Amino acid sequence: MALDRAARLEAAVERDGPTCIWCGRALTGQVPATTEHVVPRVKGGPSWLENEVAACGRCNGERGHTAPVEWLEECLRRGWPADEARLARVLADLAAAISVRGGQRKARPYLESQLRRLRRRGALAA
Repeated sequence: MALDRAARLEAAVERDGPTCIWCGRALTGQVPATTEHVVPRVKGGPSWLENEVAACGRCNGERGHTAPVEWLEECLRRGWPADEARLARVLADLAAAISVRGGQRKARPYLESQLRRLRRRGALAA
């Protein structure tokens, strides 16, 4: 059975911890968690747990449809403790999920380009 959005957000927080992937702020009542699609829906990213992380509303809104590795680099430039390892893991898990479940034709090339960028950064093994 597929999880609804609230359940996926709860599962992402449980999986990754209660911090924003981009700025590192604690996700509390004052800074509520939002569902962040790593591969944006507009780029074919599915609403699967493997494509979602928790982010604060500020980061989610500012990122918009910016590519995840590009936004990671912007966050680091701003001095925020963006979680590069978490991003690398989520992208790799999404690629594995797509290879098992199939589909996601539009997301595949976008995802592969983001994985290549992370490899160049040294965040993923070749």
